[in-house]
Amino acid sequence: MAGSSVSVDLSQAMVTTPVAAGDWLVVAPSLITILGGALCLMLRKNTDLQPKVGIGFLALLVLANLALLIRVLDQGVITMVMGSWLPPFGIAFTVDTLGVTLSLIGSIVAFCAGVFGAATVDSTGRRYGFYPFLLLLMTGVCGAFLTGDVFNLYVWFEVLLISSYGLLVLGNDRIQLDGAVKYGVLNLIGTNLFLIATGLLYGIFGTLNMADLAMKVAALENPASGTLATVAALYFLAFAMKAAAFPVNFWLPASYHTPNVVVSAVFAGLLTKVGVYALIRIFVLILPASRGYMADVIALVAIATLLTGAIGALAQSEVRRLLGYVVIAGIGSMLAGVAVGSTLAVSGAIFYAVHSIIVMTALYMAAGIMNMMGGSYDLRQLGGLYQKSAVFAAVFLVLGFAVSGLPPFSGFWPKVILVDAAFADGRTWLGAAILVSGFLTTMAMGRVWIFAFWRGGPEGTTDGQAVAVTGEGGVQLSGAAVWLPLGILTALVVYFGLQPEWMLELSTRGASGIVEPLGYLRSVFGGQG
Repeated sequence: MAGSSVSVDLSQAMVTTPVAAGDWLVVAPSLITILGGALCLMLRKNTDLQPKVGIGFLALLVLANLALLIRVLDQGVITMVMGSWLPPFGIAFTVDTLGVTLSLIGSIVAFCAGVFGAATVDSTGRRYGFYPFLLLLMTGVCGAFLTGDVFNLYVWFEVLLISSYGLLVLGNDRIQLDGAVKYGVLNLIGTNLFLIATGLLYGIFGTLNMADLAMKVAALENPASGTLATVAALYFLAFAMKAAAFPVNFWLPASYHTPNVVVSAVFAGLLTKVGVYALIRIFVLILPASRGYMADVIALVAIATLLTGAIGALAQSEVRRLLGYVVIAGIGSMLAGVAVGSTLAVSGAIFYAVHSIIVMTALYMAAGIMNMMGGSYDLRQLGGLYQKSAVFAAVFLVLGFAVSGLPPFSGFWPKVILVDAAFADGRTWLGAAILVSGFLTTMAMGRVWIFAFWRGGPEGTTDGQAVAVTGEGGVQLSGAAVWLPLGILTALVVYFGLQPEWMLELSTRGASGIVEPLGYLRSVFGGQG
């Protein structure tokens, strides 16, 4: 560079070898969702064609993430840098087993939501952007899971949050606007804390590449210094808000019941898990010494989140509010894995995140079907649904068992792993809290099933009395768009319960890759020419 005393060895600073054809899969999720969202936006007036286009792009997203997972399992961690500049000069997408597993599960859930939305989102909701917002939400979600840069993690958070605001207010009801304000204010505070912590981190190390940060933090004489402890505390508070951990979780049950039920399903399945994923990345990969320093605090927050979520669920009569508290209880289980921090514990948190993404989305969809059948989300107004559909009653019971951590369904194995890890680490109270929360959640879900399905009619009526079916928006319960997504998600819940080996392998590989990140670091700095 003329006039400068600084010389750059381009062979060391830039990629000098061609990108392998298969590695372009790294950016495929972002490209698919951005193009799909733009096309759906252009077709917003064609409310009949828009769902077909949106669902088609969501199916492509699933296939792209599946292909990317296969490549990562075959080739190991994949890094692609923007503008050919190697880290720490350039921005990197770094895809490991943890990120691509969550990206794949998230895309499956989004596809199911797109199909369910074809039956539950009316023409007004389509016209004002349900499918564009859903696709752009997935741009942010997949980007967050696949990025290798802390600042770009912040950027992808912003993308998904902006899209989520649009989804939250679709319909423009007063209760939706009230929920959106609560949701927006807390997330705005969390976002600012995230940005402040990221600025401090950059000021300390001069880089925001995750692998570069991990190496520079490990090289410090005192990696748990006061300065880094402050950064870690800011990150924890920011991501605790986004993940809905105690005591900054009151926004979730105040907002998740307000939008269309398919929007609630996507939010419950995905958004809080991105916050947990960010916690795992920051505290296990980048700041492990600070995680150890804060482990007792994280454990206390996990216990409080577990118990307040489960007790809050017991106190609710509105099904969607009840499920909001169940989401919170699940966050506590994942935080328990972060608190312990061992490979076993982190693998349990990853497995639980996968389980929670699937089962919470399915439960909110089931709540929507309950409303279609019984005309209400209020348990006092529901009853007799078993007589209307014994199969649906069985499906809801399976999902209730799964979210409570009962065998032989998907929630059982991660809870066993987390309790084992907590006891092995000497944190008996943490393991006990997971078990107690599971017991209370079982009671809450059993209460829903007894009142809505087993009881003969609404509160105050004689058992067996006929209950009028008053559907919501003229939805046809016989349509495949209603039952297919719920069937896919329920099948995954059963499959991961009966055949957990594949997910156990993925979660263990993902955890070991960040607890002992040598392979991750070699990929970023040694695998690019």
